[in-house]
Amino acid sequence: MATEFQRRKVAVVFEAMDADGNGYLDESDFEALTERWVGLRGWAPGTADHDRMRSIMMGWWSAISTMSGAEHDDKVSLDELMNVVDQLPEMQDAVHATADAMFDAIDENGDDRIALTEHKQVVYAWKGSDEGIEEVFPQLDINGDGHLSRAEFRDLWTAFWSGDDPDSPSQWVFGRY
Repeated sequence: MATEFQRRKVAVVFEAMDADGNGYLDESDFEALTERWVGLRGWAPGTADHDRMRSIMMGWWSAISTMSGAEHDDKVSLDELMNVVDQLPEMQDAVHATADAMFDAIDENGDDRIALTEHKQVVYAWKGSDEGIEEVFPQLDINGDGHLSRAEFRDLWTAFWSGDDPDSPSQWVFGRY
């Protein structure tokens, strides 16, 4: 069962993803998240990047709605999302695959690393604000080389979604909360 710390950090992402503010995630929220992403990048409908991002986001919606045990037709509450979080430690391959897909989407220039400016974009796409990212990025950049490698990002992403250590830098993947 997820701890209060896990719930608190996931709740921030949940609230940001709940585009219409109705207290549930539904398919339209993931469509809105897709549109925020592709809008930041200028990816037009029908382009490979647009279609790939939409596929990633809608795949997440499908997985979350299936795994959550949702009691509401086509809606997932925060409690139900926490049911998914509880399952993630046994699904490391899927969590890593999600992290890799996110890494590819974030790495705008394709140099196989995420710089501060790219990380600011992802946080803005998810939360609608990139406030405080300059302060937390150095905490994410554990080796201090100025960027996140694929392996670093995968570890941070995995620890955010399935970890329970309030001292872990992973808690800042989506910025301050």
